[in-house]
Amino acid sequence: MRITESCSDLLSNPLGGNTAAYLLLIKYRRRYRSCLAVDEMGETSSVENEFDDWFIESLKIYNNIHEYQLEHPTRVIEWTSEKTICVAGYSSDKNEILELLLPLKLFTDDNQGLCAERDFKVVHGGFSDGSIHCLKHIPGTRCVVTNDGFNSNLQVWDLGGEDCDVIKRTGVLQLKSASSDKGVKIAPGLTGDPCVLHGSQISDIQLTELTSGKPLYSLGKDIPDLLSSLQFVSGSVFLACACNGDLYVGDTRNPSGLQNNPAGGREGVHWCMGVKTDLSSSDPSSCSVARLSSACQVVVSDLRDLRAPLFQAQLHVQRKTTSDDFMKVTWAPALDNCLAVSGFDGMVRIYDTASWRPELMEFQPLFIHRGHMMSDDQFDTSSAVVTTHVWHPSRPRTVLSAAVDGSVHVWDWVDKATASC
Repeated sequence: MRITESCSDLLSNPLGGNTAAYLLLIKYRRRYRSCLAVDEMGETSSVENEFDDWFIESLKIYNNIHEYQLEHPTRVIEWTSEKTICVAGYSSDKNEILELLLPLKLFTDDNQGLCAERDFKVVHGGFSDGSIHCLKHIPGTRCVVTNDGFNSNLQVWDLGGEDCDVIKRTGVLQLKSASSDKGVKIAPGLTGDPCVLHGSQISDIQLTELTSGKPLYSLGKDIPDLLSSLQFVSGSVFLACACNGDLYVGDTRNPSGLQNNPAGGREGVHWCMGVKTDLSSSDPSSCSVARLSSACQVVVSDLRDLRAPLFQAQLHVQRKTTSDDFMKVTWAPALDNCLAVSGFDGMVRIYDTASWRPELMEFQPLFIHRGHMMSDDQFDTSSAVVTTHVWHPSRPRTVLSAAVDGSVHVWDWVDKATASC
């Protein structure tokens, strides 16, 4: 996406130096106004007043906001470095798989001046013959592993390098799964030779070496619960969340040592999890686990006692979709006590869990990103749904998000409490 605005827009920027956010918001405002109905008296719809309120407020709550438009929407955003991400489409036809360089304006220390590199840039690209529902980068390599969401096969891709800008599929791991039509979840290994932990249900979780396809670990238990989330919390210890909310703790050094922690009393809803790990610590119990339900509840625990929640919250969210496919909860890696939730509508909500309690109570978000609702050409907020989001690994308040209209946003939000000090 290219943003080109007149000099008058720059000069009238009420934020002074925050030109990046202002330019994108000007674009939204013009696109929105072009879609407004005009009545017989020549007066615009009252909806414009609502948009103007959001427009003015947005000038105050973003340090930066940039947009990229994909040919097909994505449900995966994966970091490949501090400044690059990998995205891929999930349509039933041929899909792009791209490595994008984030706008370099984000990484300048001084926000007051102009920066030549204001847009996303495609640095490597290729095509997949099918959809991509899951994509994970293998740390320390130029390799990603994907799954199409309909079978258990894993596709291995080379992201290219300085001498090649093409992303190529280099192999396929043909794996057996009891519920292969549901696709598989993937967690990259953190140590040793490149490997991935994967599975579609708890019983078929397996660790596979990428170069040889050799299984390094598999469970010896028959647990047919469908898998919703999978993540390593140390070099060998992993967490698995079942769709029914149960949590399982496993260790690839001990195939028979799987621990089950039932959700208890939470039947009838879909669950996923987000894990905040401290990879510098040798003690995996230092990680925090947040489980998000389709009933818009968040339960936070740690590995010392996964059965008893440290705290929990009921989120005030009006769902715009009946699908649970896009539900996601993530911890901010560089910000204490903050987590983000998306997948229910066109918003990404950020919460400060510091005030949450063990009793279930309703809490309001610290920040809401509504940009995907405003960037839709039709401005039909009822159809806007965020498909995924990720935090920047080191920038505390920088988040990327994508939506069903193919938009990808990177935004740096302002903490009002800090800004007012």
